[in-house]
Amino acid sequence: MTTYLMAGGGTAGHVNPLLAVSDALRRDEPDAEVIVLGTAEGLESRLVPERGYELVTIPKLPFPRRPDAAALRFPARFRSSVRRVRDLIAERGVDVVVGFGGYASAPAYSAAHREVVPLVLHEANAKPGLANKLGARYTRQVGVAFENTPIAHASFVGMPLRREIEDLDRVARRSESLEYFGLADRPTVLITGGSLGARSVNATAVASAGELTDAGFQVVHIQGGAAEFHDPEVAGYHLIDYCDRMDLALAIADVAISRAGAATVSELAALGIPAIYVPYPVGNGEQRFNAAGVVQAGGAILVDDARFTPEWVRASVVPLLHDDERLRAMATAAATVGVRDGAERMVALIRKAQRDAVGSARAGRR
Repeated sequence: MTTYLMAGGGTAGHVNPLLAVSDALRRDEPDAEVIVLGTAEGLESRLVPERGYELVTIPKLPFPRRPDAAALRFPARFRSSVRRVRDLIAERGVDVVVGFGGYASAPAYSAAHREVVPLVLHEANAKPGLANKLGARYTRQVGVAFENTPIAHASFVGMPLRREIEDLDRVARRSESLEYFGLADRPTVLITGGSLGARSVNATAVASAGELTDAGFQVVHIQGGAAEFHDPEVAGYHLIDYCDRMDLALAIADVAISRAGAATVSELAALGIPAIYVPYPVGNGEQRFNAAGVVQAGGAILVDDARFTPEWVRASVVPLLHDDERLRAMATAAATVGVRDGAERMVALIRKAQRDAVGSARAGRR
């Protein structure tokens, strides 16, 4: 029996691919033991136990960004976390460490290196995080969700997707999806700013409700955690706070308007859904990089957050909705860069790391 330590978490962008790969490992190796290393504060504290996996937590330990008291405490706290993970690896007989970035991953990478345990990484963003950039020094098996991601030893595997997305037959599930959302059988625009919402996207969408529906489309607008907008009460416009069945939402989406988080871009491309991406304007700009490949292929349009206004929707989105030929071309283009088997590709990288470790051990005994 193989024991895997899956390290990462904090956000859905780290946790969902971790769970997708864990599920794929279990399908491939039903008797495998899967342990997830995370923090008590991240989404993994809820999502991992719900999926039936064991969660072991270590303290949340952000990398210091400036010379202050936290920076002075960081080395000792980091060594303590590494020691705890090394003990876990030894006590549980961990055979492979698989990391996905996030607060828990850096100590796991260092521990795997010191315990001489095979290490495999997955980088979900086109602009890699610091933990994974450091961890890539310890392994040659680094899977990336987007081509040309600037990280050492990168192999393009795509994004490991949830099984319900990976296997989604949009045509077969359309009737079920229409019934679930209480929709008519009409072309549909899906609007989402992610689980936490996106105020500017939400505001522009609500203000443009009438023009979107007048273009012959109905709208499913998931406003997310902000929940600060009221239904515009336009026929065919459906404003909801949360959606627990994103597979069904994606099954009916003929066009999507969204932030450009790595998982969202990967899911829409894998399913061949034309998209208008409004990257998050704060941070290190990774969302622009996430969308770059599908935009370059012609499967999506990118618009700056500040430019995504009702006037822009009127001038750019409404004409697109009237252009069936262009929408079909965008759908085809998106699918050419999308990947549905990212989880299985990551399992293949894990298997390669295991074989390389066996080969190195044999060579050392000669």
